[in-house]
Amino acid sequence: MLRYIFKRILMMIPVMIGVTLITFSMMYFSPGEPADYILGELATEEDKALFNEQNGLNRPFLVRFVNYIVDAVQGDFGISYSTRQPVINEILASFPTTMKLSLYAEIFAVVLGITLGVISAVKQYSFIDNFTRILAMIGVSLPSFWEGLMLIILFSVVLGWLPPSGLTSWKHYILPAFTLSTWGLAACMRMTRSSMLEAIREDYVRTARAKGQTEFVVIMKHAFRNAVLPIITVAGTDFAKLLGGAAVIETVFSINGIGKLIVDAINTKNAPLVQGGILFVAVAMSLINLLIDLVYAFVDPRIRSQYSSGKRLKSKSGKKATVS
Repeated sequence: MLRYIFKRILMMIPVMIGVTLITFSMMYFSPGEPADYILGELATEEDKALFNEQNGLNRPFLVRFVNYIVDAVQGDFGISYSTRQPVINEILASFPTTMKLSLYAEIFAVVLGITLGVISAVKQYSFIDNFTRILAMIGVSLPSFWEGLMLIILFSVVLGWLPPSGLTSWKHYILPAFTLSTWGLAACMRMTRSSMLEAIREDYVRTARAKGQTEFVVIMKHAFRNAVLPIITVAGTDFAKLLGGAAVIETVFSINGIGKLIVDAINTKNAPLVQGGILFVAVAMSLINLLIDLVYAFVDPRIRSQYSSGKRLKSKSGKKATVS
């Protein structure tokens, strides 16, 4: 298992280099100069030249990219053009907000999605099943920014129940967390329903019913336990998407998370902050994918047996080679 984890971590290195190269190239070749956004229209050509010299913007592309990679490996993501603060400090100050918002959205999506998916599968073709499938189709199709604006108009402007922006109390999390969880809720509900329908038709479920097990035990202990692996995949990948897709929600609800930080940095062409923020999110998403694989091994004993059997075969082959 440790060897597998180490191998996966090594595979993250070229992925991070590729993400950095794409982001660096997009910021480098996009129109406009950072000096124009940071210094303003009243800046002279001498001021812009001094700004480019101080930030190394007058160097060739490859030199700047290699220097950035070398510094990033050491944990230095550069200095923000606008605040003159280390990029890593601004990222670490904003990331907990995004993580908390994504975690609340994921909990809501998984709990409600699995519950509705199991009920929909058990009550197949009933009114509840048809209603939840319609909700799932709507949830997958809704644009998140439009949904967020409509929720603000309804619950904040018209009804006045919830605050429209910011994160100063638990009420502020309700609208953005629900908006952020909509797509994941629909995806989790559809996958749970599909996996449960396959599991319910298996022979071991009929055997459990024939032994006199209660319906709750049959559904939750036998059917759901064997249908949970695809659900873990959807839930894990959805949580990774939440970290990257929170930028839209944070912009709509004026939340100072890492998504809004990156969007604001793009508008001012603050390249170090954009590159550092995207690279940080990419590392977080890769670690989440690694955690999903580890949860697989914990939940499914067949995967654990593959690792243990591989070790036994290797040790046996080593002993035979020693004897011969």
